[in-house]
Amino acid sequence: MNILSLLLAGGRVPAILGRWRCFPVPLGSSLFQALHNSCCRKKSTAPKKIIPHVDFSDENAKESGKALDKLFSSEQQASILHVLNTASNKELEAFTLLRGKKSLSIVEHREKFGPFQNLESLMNVPLFQYKTTIQVCNSILNPETGGKKRKLQENRLLRKLIKPEIGRERLKAINSIVSIVSGTRRIAWAHLDRQLAVLDWQQTEYCRLMKGTYLSSAYLEEISSVVSKMPKADFYVLEKTGPSFQNSSLFPILLHFHIMEAMLYALLNTTFTRDGRHQVLSMNRNAVGKHFELMIGDTRTSGKEVVKQLLSESVLKEEPRVFFPPDKIVRYRQMFSSTEQYRVEELYDSLLQAIAFYELAVFNTES
Repeated sequence: MNILSLLLAGGRVPAILGRWRCFPVPLGSSLFQALHNSCCRKKSTAPKKIIPHVDFSDENAKESGKALDKLFSSEQQASILHVLNTASNKELEAFTLLRGKKSLSIVEHREKFGPFQNLESLMNVPLFQYKTTIQVCNSILNPETGGKKRKLQENRLLRKLIKPEIGRERLKAINSIVSIVSGTRRIAWAHLDRQLAVLDWQQTEYCRLMKGTYLSSAYLEEISSVVSKMPKADFYVLEKTGPSFQNSSLFPILLHFHIMEAMLYALLNTTFTRDGRHQVLSMNRNAVGKHFELMIGDTRTSGKEVVKQLLSESVLKEEPRVFFPPDKIVRYRQMFSSTEQYRVEELYDSLLQAIAFYELAVFNTES
């Protein structure tokens, strides 16, 4: 007997497994109503959405397939069956509810048993039960619903990727960005346009910032000098790092990164501000690592080999992933070669971060 049955029978909830206290629940109380709402599923009233109440007993399950044909008009059934019988696996995946194994199961079932004759036959496909089949049919009839869900999912991913939040219209209008990565001894930046052409790529060292007492004047002087060398761009993207607070030995490094980030935010926004809107964003470091498959567990490995491959492809391929201008490629290759022995990660990461920003945040929002 469930909680709702007990309430209806006696109006009280007894102690359950000794964990909760016994207390009276009047039938008209808000708690009773909340329990009733949670236990009794209501029919959806949204337009064009058909999700009726279904009793999943054995007898009714046998009749559920036949009931499907009664839920949709003949025109709707014809449209659904046309999609199920003609769409490729990739085309089926365009519908949110058919991504992954479901679309492949439809294609395999169709190839093995022939085209679907009615909606009831869809329930013979693995992973398709009565309620799932209704939702899939609605998704095919109302593809814009799947599109809205995809947009919401993209927005959630975008919020995890970059901070602060930025409107999609501003991302679509981007022509160039400067990607900036700072370390304990040097800072590097890469200037890329939306065709992924490397307009500028360089680094500079600072040796006195982490010595002594972290003087604000020293940071201001060093970072102001760096910012003065940076080109104008639509956005300036900083790497967001997060050393663990649990390791006290990393506190000086964490303090340094926070000072650098704050200084760069202030100086870049002051120097390159437009219409009073912020021009500086932070990008999740691990998201870039995952994009280039550099993560081993929670640890990000060196991006040197990826950058080396990008430099080679720029010369060998007609349509490389990243374009290095012919008048600069020799200088960039020499700069890279001079750092290979010392593994200057900031230089590599600034380029990879710029590429990931375009591919994850800009190009993915244009559809």
